[in-house]
Amino acid sequence: MSLGDKIEHKAEELKGEAKEKVGDATDNPRLEGEGLADQDAANAKQAGDHVKDAAEDVRDVFRR
Repeated sequence: MSLGDKIEHKAEELKGEAKEKVGDATDNPRLEGEGLADQDAANAKQAGDHVKDAAEDVRDVFRR
């Protein structure tokens, strides 16, 4: 998994956290919900990154 993808997914998660906090502070449930959705999407992508990394590790073990 490329470092650029990992950085992009973490940035998406942080953006979602910021949206959630702004929505909470301004009593805007729509914005808060968007922030939570952004975080969920980013977390799913990060989980995929971890799976890909693990698969690459397993592949490397069998190549030795």
